[in-house]
Amino acid sequence: MNSCYYKDFPALCALDGEPGCTPPSLAYLDNAATTHKPSAVLETVEGYYRDCNANPYRGVYRTSAASTRLYEGSRNIVADFVGADASEIVFTRNATEALNLVAVCYALERLSEGDEIALPISEHHSNLVVWQRVCEKTGAKLVFLYPDENGRLRDGEMEDKIGPATKLVAIAHISNVLGTVFPIEKITALAHSMGAVVVLDCTQGVAHRPLDVRKLDVDFAAFSGHKMYGPMGIGVLYAKADLLESMPPFLLGGEMIDTVQDLHSTFESGPKRFEAGTPNVAGAVGLAAAIDYLNRIGFEEIEEIERSLTTRLLDGMRSIDSVRIYGNPYATLDRSGVVAFGVVGTHPQDIALVLDARNIAIRSGSHCAQPLHRRLGIEMSCRVSPCFYNTPEQIDRFLDAVGEARRTISRRIMSVFP
Repeated sequence: MNSCYYKDFPALCALDGEPGCTPPSLAYLDNAATTHKPSAVLETVEGYYRDCNANPYRGVYRTSAASTRLYEGSRNIVADFVGADASEIVFTRNATEALNLVAVCYALERLSEGDEIALPISEHHSNLVVWQRVCEKTGAKLVFLYPDENGRLRDGEMEDKIGPATKLVAIAHISNVLGTVFPIEKITALAHSMGAVVVLDCTQGVAHRPLDVRKLDVDFAAFSGHKMYGPMGIGVLYAKADLLESMPPFLLGGEMIDTVQDLHSTFESGPKRFEAGTPNVAGAVGLAAAIDYLNRIGFEEIEEIERSLTTRLLDGMRSIDSVRIYGNPYATLDRSGVVAFGVVGTHPQDIALVLDARNIAIRSGSHCAQPLHRRLGIEMSCRVSPCFYNTPEQIDRFLDAVGEARRTISRRIMSVFP
């Protein structure tokens, strides 16, 4: 098990002023928000702009043809990575845009009054607000599934909430707050038995465990490149081919056009219908490079490293009396390394600031999941989320800092109000 992958990520060592530092002074533990980029990705993006840089599809000259090959080759790499066909992969700006595309081009076209959209209360706002808008426009109704105290969805809860009126189930593969790995195959089978489609938000899972959309049998899946070691500004929508072909365009103009008459236009088929304008070729090739990097390491090693770090993290957090873990406090197979927590008697932002003073980066806030936080009886939480480039020593530094944080904050308060 390799614990030195941080050497592949220049930004992790930027504070130390030298590449390949051992170990980096920055303990970056906010990987659920965005991941750093390995040199292979940075060099690929720079190389595209330096050596190619041309609009795909639109020119017969060699750099335009090369750009087309790179862009479509990236689509093939993404498709292979998730077990899909290239004709089912649409490039978007991010997962949020992909979910909006499904809401506008599928749900608004099909749902009506009396229909229901089922989703867990734990969903990221991007996989909630779009469905609120669909319901406002169509008269459909949101039906929420409520995880138990360990963040799990019980069978009875799923069977009670997903029924004949359900037309769409929207769910994250892994919760970005509770870290729960939801039973997607079981949910998909139940949804399909009721005639509903499943929209899967894969953003928290795609970089940490294999994703096979065929095996899961979901109808739509969305994820962002920046959470899987790729560039910002590139995302992916997977849609089953028959559904994609039945949907109207999302944006109009540019390369998605087939023919244009004075008063009428026709549009391309397949993914190109949903990729209006000049595409983000550099983002696509950067995402392909990130996938190649993940494949070279292999998910077996990634999962082994991250399971070890998560076990160390949760074992240590349970031993700190003042820490409250939200969701399952144990490192089980249905739990990822995303851990939301609070420290009794302190504000989450104060905890994050104290840790930042020690070069430890975590997130504080509602993590784009306000309804879940209200369900938990809190306004916000801290969140720590390691990945394979983190080290056991960084986890120990985090645990030591959290253990001291309450006393540090108390001393600061006393210095201001003696």
